[in-house]
Amino acid sequence: MISNRQRQFYAFCVAPSLAVLAIITLLPALYLLATSFTPLNLTRPETQWDFSQPLISYGQLLVDDRLANSVWVQIKLSFWTVSLQLLIGLGVALLLNIKSRLLEALRTVFLIPMVLPPIVVAIIWKVIYTPDISPMHGLFKAIGWNVPALITNPDWALTAIIIADTWEWFPFTMLMVLAALQMLPQELLDAAKVDGASPWQLTRHVTLPFIQGVLLVAGLFRLIDSIKAFPLIYILTEGGPGSLTEVTNYYSFLQAFNFSYLGFSSAITVVLLAATIVLSWIIIRSVGWGTKID
Repeated sequence: MISNRQRQFYAFCVAPSLAVLAIITLLPALYLLATSFTPLNLTRPETQWDFSQPLISYGQLLVDDRLANSVWVQIKLSFWTVSLQLLIGLGVALLLNIKSRLLEALRTVFLIPMVLPPIVVAIIWKVIYTPDISPMHGLFKAIGWNVPALITNPDWALTAIIIADTWEWFPFTMLMVLAALQMLPQELLDAAKVDGASPWQLTRHVTLPFIQGVLLVAGLFRLIDSIKAFPLIYILTEGGPGSLTEVTNYYSFLQAFNFSYLGFSSAITVVLLAATIVLSWIIIRSVGWGTKID
């Protein structure tokens, strides 16, 4: 049993951390929520605490075609990046799980994209996608392929973002899946092999059911991060060409820092946060949680 004195001591130890957490997360979140109920515009300081029309910014969300386009771009970006990161990460993890000294040495190499700062990754891909200095474009020219500048081409700009984001973050899924595979009981695999299971059957009926919970967690983390995608878009395309790569959070950034509509930007952010929470809850409820072995 924990005595009252011990409880007080534990509370005293945790209190500073909770205070810091509240200051750097809770207070800004509450201020963001409050701002979303105002028409705050930096060119009109008197609008900062104007709650006379608290839903005016939220009403504008419903009639903003550019916002609707940004949501559709966000859906396409999130779907493809999360799907590709899960598939590639799973495939590489299954490969690296094979007992081989060479593959064990390559594990660290695959982690390099993930540990680089996002701004560095964006600059790397900026170089790759710029025809005048790109080694990729130089190679294509050498073999006779006329490849357009991807980040300025309307047909390829979003695909270029998807490729760069997938390259940066598939190691995250790979690392989580590889850790789960290391915990897979060898007895399950041996029993299935004795029953005559093929490598595909082992993967389908033993390995995948065992790691499905990890895949779900990795997918949720990557989904949330994909909704926060910013450095790649800011460096590579700035939302262009036109608004073809303008995702929702980048549109919110433009409204706040380019046009000074902080109230409208805050409303976008609040709705985006709420949508992320609801979507995550729906996925967890629909897919289920934990591992199941058939």
